[in-house]
Amino acid sequence: MLGTVNRILLAVAGTVLLAAGIVVLTGAWPLHGRRAPLLSEATRSRYWHADGWWWWAVVAGLAVGVLLALWWLLSQLRRSRLGAVVVDTGDGAFALLRGRALEAAVAAEAGAVEGVAGCRVALRGRRGSPALRVALELEPHAVPADALAAVAGPVLTHARTSAGLPELPAEARLKVTSHRSQRVT
Repeated sequence: MLGTVNRILLAVAGTVLLAAGIVVLTGAWPLHGRRAPLLSEATRSRYWHADGWWWWAVVAGLAVGVLLALWWLLSQLRRSRLGAVVVDTGDGAFALLRGRALEAAVAAEAGAVEGVAGCRVALRGRRGSPALRVALELEPHAVPADALAAVAGPVLTHARTSAGLPELPAEARLKVTSHRSQRVT
């Protein structure tokens, strides 16, 4: 979702800046030509000394803009990967399993599956309910259904039981590595 928000904000900012640039360069409608002042004397006295709703509307608009900018900044700083998983030790206490350790273990085990050339794993979600995103890079001769079944079966079952989790949902993305074509000479 963050990528979508970033694209929308970029498109809106680009459109506004493009429109403002065109207006300034052409000296069009709001500027009343290149030689006219930006704000006339009547406009300045009307809005700068207003006692009504004008300044409240300006302050409210700026406050909304600042809050949206802070929300966007905090969402940029938020980590998308899960740092640790809570593991029940069985004696009433809990332990933390580092997310990178679980990712590395799953990646190593999935990378050892026949037909898998490479594997990247990202742990997402919350500490109590993590989820995996597995990106498998398959060799050209590999059967995708077999590789997916091998990862979904023993690899994820081993990861779930090792971490002591009741369930470990996973999303798999498959990609076939490119290979050189064989040339006949």
